[in-house]
Amino acid sequence: MPTTSSPTYSPVAPARSEIDALAGPLLLQFGVDWCGHCQAAEPAIGQALQAHPQLAHLRIEDGPGRALGRSFKVKLWPTLVLMVQGQEWARLVRPTQVDQVQTFLSHLPGSD
Repeated sequence: MPTTSSPTYSPVAPARSEIDALAGPLLLQFGVDWCGHCQAAEPAIGQALQAHPQLAHLRIEDGPGRALGRSFKVKLWPTLVLMVQGQEWARLVRPTQVDQVQTFLSHLPGSD
């Protein structure tokens, strides 16, 4: 399973059981490449993630019939889901500002 960001949303998603089995923190980012909200949020997400180089980050393509997004009940893009020890720790939908993403990532255990 990849552990760093890619420039596009991956059409191949891990199984929910793989996500739930991970021990460390993971940021799931659901969206699609053509989504205007996703494109607008990308600079804020990227800037905020610079302070968390150790955080595994998966950009997953979402839409009807996409099992992983449905299992997280994703309705709007982009949706960020922070997982810790296989559990959803925090969620952020359609961020527009870097401070929103920074505050969201401050929910990571050990973040100050």
